[in-house]
Amino acid sequence: MKLSFKRLMSTAIATMMLATLLGACSTSEPAKPTPGTTDAPSTGAKPFAGQKLSIITANHPWGDAIKTFVPQFEEKTGIKVDIQSFFEDQLTQKLTVQFTAGSTTPDVFMFRPMQDIKLFYKNGWIQAVDEYAKKDASYDLADFSKTSISSTTVDGKLAGIPIITEQHILYYRKDLLAQANIEVPKTMDELREAAKKLHDPKNEMYGFVSRGQRSPLVGQISSFIYSEGGDFTSGDKATVNTPEAIKGMTTYANLLKDFAPPGVLNMSWPQAIGIFAQGKVAFFADANSIYQNAIDPEKSKIVDQVGYAQFPAGSAGSKPFNITSWGIAMNAKSEVKDAAWEFMKWATSKEIVLATQKRGNPGPRLSIWENPEGITAYPQQLAEVTRETQKGGVDHSLPQIKSVTEARDIVGSIIQKAISGEDIKAAADQANQELQALMDKDNGK
Repeated sequence: MKLSFKRLMSTAIATMMLATLLGACSTSEPAKPTPGTTDAPSTGAKPFAGQKLSIITANHPWGDAIKTFVPQFEEKTGIKVDIQSFFEDQLTQKLTVQFTAGSTTPDVFMFRPMQDIKLFYKNGWIQAVDEYAKKDASYDLADFSKTSISSTTVDGKLAGIPIITEQHILYYRKDLLAQANIEVPKTMDELREAAKKLHDPKNEMYGFVSRGQRSPLVGQISSFIYSEGGDFTSGDKATVNTPEAIKGMTTYANLLKDFAPPGVLNMSWPQAIGIFAQGKVAFFADANSIYQNAIDPEKSKIVDQVGYAQFPAGSAGSKPFNITSWGIAMNAKSEVKDAAWEFMKWATSKEIVLATQKRGNPGPRLSIWENPEGITAYPQQLAEVTRETQKGGVDHSLPQIKSVTEARDIVGSIIQKAISGEDIKAAADQANQELQALMDKDNGK
């Protein structure tokens, strides 16, 4: 039997209404946000619901703190986060193996800019995040200290976001200086004179200590070199044998040779700050980030007598390193880059930087150092010195080349030879040739 025209029209209208209803109930995923945006879709769903992130951190207090806050991030975004942690050397090794193999994970990772950034970026393992960081005005990239950003920048591209900063400062014994009526040294000459006056090895009191091991000491001599107007390199040229560099290294080597405790050639920072904390040294120069080792009641005999001062000035002024010691970066092959940035943005936001800094992790945001809550974990004098040092300084503490490990051994040998009595100019000339050859090799020459 033939259907009437009226019945045909009724059937067609019903079919159209059903299709419209089914379309409205569709569960298809919303479009991903554009880089640098975090606005949720108009449906009210979480912006990245159902996505997963692989994160790798170092066994570091910052990583420990972030783990406790991650549930907040997961609840806010709908992203499921898997975090794994490794010791420093294991971390670099694992990342190198995975990236060499072209792995898409981890999506976000902790890294050491001074040690790894050139190698990782030049090999194409790091995704530049300029587009993300600069597009979102609420992120406030300008709030980061200038040198923390330049520490994580390669060839004009933002290769990572700073999370932990370090500044080179001078630790001193307040009681010893007061007893000897000595002012806190403001110049290299004043530091040497003060160390000389307080040096009393017969009574196990030494004037100065810092790192003496060949590789670890390189970061420490950097500030001495910069404060005399030198650097490790200039462009594609090695410059550790310039008069400025030699003058800075000579000052450091002589302080250790003349006023350091026995065995200084075998000391890295744990041994150096350890003997300072035992009350056997008047002055100690190193990073502000390790201050807790000097005032821990279980380790230190001078808890109430530790003072903090800005790095002494050389002929070019006070130019300590002011660096990003740890940053986070995005895997260039990550398949969830927008979600990866969402984590990076959250982990380095003002709210989270404040929370991690209150746990003793010195962050890169200037506003947090100006916030009274942001300095509750630090001695007042140290906070003041840190705020002042962040205004200037130099954005690297090691030679800025791909083969940093080899470079450290080359440069460190200069100081060890000088402490042992060898001619520092001859040692610097030899090291400069070796460093230049290494740089040429890195550059394919």
